[in-house]
Amino acid sequence: MERNSHQFTYAAARAFAAAVLVATIAFAPGPVFAAKASSEDRVETRIKDMHAKLKITQAQEEQWAKVAQVMRDNEKTIEPLIKARVENAKTMTAVDDLKSYAEITDAHADGIKKFTPVFETLYASMSEAQKKEADVLFRRGGKMAKKSK
Repeated sequence: MERNSHQFTYAAARAFAAAVLVATIAFAPGPVFAAKASSEDRVETRIKDMHAKLKITQAQEEQWAKVAQVMRDNEKTIEPLIKARVENAKTMTAVDDLKSYAEITDAHADGIKKFTPVFETLYASMSEAQKKEADVLFRRGGKMAKKSK
């Protein structure tokens, strides 16, 4: 059975609309930015939160410092891209919007590539309890599940 051009167009339009929705939610100034905390404050809060949740030991502090520095560096790379996207959102063409989204996506991917090896070294030094906590933390994006009784 062949797909007609309307089915393809409809599917493509839905995919594009979904991508735009995700981009809008992910990069629009909303509750995350409502506190008007600087990007440096947000990343420092994230670093402190992860440090506490992962129960980083004194012996792990040197490796943790490397993880935290990559997080700071990644934020410094991506923050101006997000800021430019927000500031220019009302005047961007569809092509400008896609290019902006691509720049942010590429920066995020590059940041993950830099973060993974330093975190992997830290992870290897963790106790089984710390590893379980890290697994949950990363699986849920930092949103810890309520422990069931």
